[in-house]
Amino acid sequence: MKPRPDKGKIKILKNGPYLVTGDIPLAEEIIVIGAEGEPERWAKGRDYPRTDPYTLCRCGASKKPPFCDGSHLHSGFDGTETAAPGYELDEADRTTGPELDLTWSAKLCAGARFCHRAGDAWNATEHSEDPARREIAVQEACDCPTGSLIAWDKKTGKAIEPEMEPSIGLIVNPKAGESGPLWVKGGIPIESADGTLYETRNRVTLCRCGASKNKPFCDGSHTNK
Repeated sequence: MKPRPDKGKIKILKNGPYLVTGDIPLAEEIIVIGAEGEPERWAKGRDYPRTDPYTLCRCGASKKPPFCDGSHLHSGFDGTETAAPGYELDEADRTTGPELDLTWSAKLCAGARFCHRAGDAWNATEHSEDPARREIAVQEACDCPTGSLIAWDKKTGKAIEPEMEPSIGLIVNPKAGESGPLWVKGGIPIESADGTLYETRNRVTLCRCGASKNKPFCDGSHTNK
């Protein structure tokens, strides 16, 4: 996906916050748990007032989350970016089914667990000749906030991607009592501290607890804090 100037930008400041420009909306995204005890769907939470620009905490120490309050200056936060600029699809695991393929990238997974409902997305893909199972696989893949899980139509060979307007979501998991990563949607360009652009993608999650080993992206480390 090519970045578009009208989508704004997220600039990573060295050992500091995310600088968001371009009037990008910010809102809570709440994980709704289903009867099986696994994430079932997303629900909208509060919308934050529109401002431009704004800075979002990256160290996890802010007293005014999700916004930066300068705590990184005194917390010893090391925000060194360790992620590769691109997303190497060749490294993703591929599951093949009759109607769908499913790819999963371990390096992008943030442990949101939408893929575990109804027998899991992999099992549903392997039985995707059944329209109901196909629908489950597609829905679970599209609910993945990181895009680490992608369903592919076997007839067209194209990825099945949800339509997303440029925005940033603050992931909240009430069951786990935790705040998750920043959910960046709609192909917003992300620029590293050294000026390099990461691959622009429809959906990706950025760390906001400061503990990820794959900065700036979330690797699920917030679940262990």
